[in-house]
Amino acid sequence: MLVLGFESSCDETGVALYDQERGLLAHALHSQVAMHRDYGGVVPELASRDHVRRLVPLLRKALSDSGRSLGEVGAIAYTQGPGLAGALLVGSAFAEALALGLGVPTVPVHHLEGHLLSPLLSSRPPVFPFVALLVSGGHTQLMRVTGVGKYELLGETLDDAAGEAFDKTAKLLGLGYPGGPALAVLAEQGVPGAVKLPRPMLNSGDLMFSFSGLKTAVLTRVRERELTEQERADVARGFQDAIVEVLVKKSLTALKTTGLQQLVVAGGVGANAELRRQLDLRAARRGLTVYYPELEFCTDNGAMIALAGAMRLATGSPAKPAGGFAVRPRWPLSEIG
Repeated sequence: MLVLGFESSCDETGVALYDQERGLLAHALHSQVAMHRDYGGVVPELASRDHVRRLVPLLRKALSDSGRSLGEVGAIAYTQGPGLAGALLVGSAFAEALALGLGVPTVPVHHLEGHLLSPLLSSRPPVFPFVALLVSGGHTQLMRVTGVGKYELLGETLDDAAGEAFDKTAKLLGLGYPGGPALAVLAEQGVPGAVKLPRPMLNSGDLMFSFSGLKTAVLTRVRERELTEQERADVARGFQDAIVEVLVKKSLTALKTTGLQQLVVAGGVGANAELRRQLDLRAARRGLTVYYPELEFCTDNGAMIALAGAMRLATGSPAKPAGGFAVRPRWPLSEIG
């Protein structure tokens, strides 16, 4: 079956075509980063309006790139939540209306499930079961994944997510939007160990996270006096090293606790080069394997939604008749099955 996927939960518009036998055929993506940069963050109303403008052109591109037609689509998957309510409504309404016109069913998808499964798009995919580290602007969670829809929460952040802490700290250092990637670039110029920052909950004995205190430590240092360019880079390096150390230790602890040998890293922060380097190094010493999505699939994208929809259908999850729908801006992953 050919599954068409739509992603519109925040500031990326994604469309993809996934064939259950041949895999990913094509995907098209538009990022709104340039539009939101002047505001220092995502403006929900602008995000929603931009999704309206982008969906049809992206759909046409995906169809053209794949060499397939709308008449060949057997089901349509779309992000139902979590995310920005207005942005979700645009994608959901478009997907449901298109499905109704084509006479095909729909598969509402949980955004985080898309991220969890995104490494399966890789040429070297993991196999179930595995531990997943979800690290993005809104979520930091460790999950035990035993199959599609079979997710057990092992630990999560008590406050700021890792990506959120990256963005807020970047703003404190005077960096532009999006802050996380900009901070990682600045950190490359920093001297390791020049700035010591706290490692929140590093030795808490559980799999929970907390990053708001780390952000506050940076705020205190920045307010002390005006920093030189090298000092800013050193602070960025110290911050990134602290985040990475906590994420790496907790992830390895989760593998040890569950007895599993595979770690999947998904979400925007999963693209961080230092996090990947440290995870690969530490995991190799223990005979463990770490899997990542391709860099193009670390951010929000339609390919992961089309994949999740196709896998749900393949495992017997029922599709719904096209028509009525409701978005879920707040939707715990634990509520899906």
